[in-house]
Amino acid sequence: MAKHGKKYLAALAKIDRDKNYDPAEALALAKETSTTKFDATVEVHMRLGVDPRHADQQVRDVVSLPHGTGKQVRVLVFAQGEGGSLAREAGADFVADDNELLEQIKNGWTDFDVAIATPDMMGKVGRLGRVLGPRGLMPNPKAGTVVPAEDLPRAIQEVKAGRVEFRVDKTANLHVPIGKASFTEQQLYDNMAALMQAVKRSRPAAAKGVYIQRVVVTTSMGPGIRVDVFRAQSMEVA
Repeated sequence: MAKHGKKYLAALAKIDRDKNYDPAEALALAKETSTTKFDATVEVHMRLGVDPRHADQQVRDVVSLPHGTGKQVRVLVFAQGEGGSLAREAGADFVADDNELLEQIKNGWTDFDVAIATPDMMGKVGRLGRVLGPRGLMPNPKAGTVVPAEDLPRAIQEVKAGRVEFRVDKTANLHVPIGKASFTEQQLYDNMAALMQAVKRSRPAAAKGVYIQRVVVTTSMGPGIRVDVFRAQSMEVA
């Protein structure tokens, strides 16, 4: 029995699996080979020359994609008092400023995409680590998601506009969404260029040898398209 459906196999047939494509060519091919009925997410996957077991070789940062991700981002803010009011006014979808919502999260509710917190709330947020941590939802100063109350409007706006956090996983890979299949090739190119520049800036001082070893572009449930690493690192936002 075939492992993949006809659409996937037809899409795969359009790709030369031994070729490292130019980034623009790879993105055009990703759009062409998207097989889903819904507007598929376009993702970039990178293999990095780091050892994530060592703290000084972690890669974690954020990038503001020029054209956003095409996804409606649901933001939860941990803030109280004036911070809670500022968060609501700035368009936060949920504000955890009372024990009721904190209890809901403690019981496993995570119907949001990004969590932002003010420093004075981190004591309470820390107790939710078992729920938030495994889902990548724990606020973190390095990711720009722990901010003073007066900075909440800016942080919320940036997240909703397309700021994406990236973090190397245990196998030294990055998986980052850069938009939707409905985006223009130029929009996808600009977003990928912004990501490549951000990843290069995030190279740990302790990393040895070749840092970015492999780059692949893919869409939801679509085949992977290998990208020429040198050209990918040379990309610039138009």
